[in-house]
Amino acid sequence: MLCHASSLFGGRDMQLDPDVVIVLRVAAGMVLGGVLGVEREMGKHAAGLRTHMLIAGAAALIVGLGDSIAEHFQQERYRDLLQVDPVRLIEAVVACVGFVAAGTILRGQRNDQVSGLTTASSLVMAAALGIAAGIGAYGIAFGVAVLCLIVLALFRRVERSIGDTHGPTKDTE
Repeated sequence: MLCHASSLFGGRDMQLDPDVVIVLRVAAGMVLGGVLGVEREMGKHAAGLRTHMLIAGAAALIVGLGDSIAEHFQQERYRDLLQVDPVRLIEAVVACVGFVAAGTILRGQRNDQVSGLTTASSLVMAAALGIAAGIGAYGIAFGVAVLCLIVLALFRRVERSIGDTHGPTKDTE
């Protein structure tokens, strides 16, 4: 079975194998996750380029495989047994990423000292970008990736300037 991919390639009318479409969506997710990862890598945070790319790619793959599984089991003998719920796939991705993100959060010697929250949050966003790419919502994924870069890069400067006016603060990203 072939997928119509005209919207994927700027309106050209072409047919792609569903497996190729999933691989392209995973690649798009990885590229967008990599955008976040580069910013984290430049700041020498626990989760960098490769981690963000893999998280986003895995999310896109899991969502893409959901479509593939549903298509595979659409045969008459499986129809009554199959209940496809895409929200469950998204819940699974978020739960898995939660475990990885939790590993980036560290508590300091003092109870009020926590670091790694921004990196953990960027991993969750990388997964969300992967989910968006996995369903083919490239515009949303790209737009959100730009917004994330603004938050991560621009607002870091804002935080530092606020910290400079209110005394020294520890960078807890």
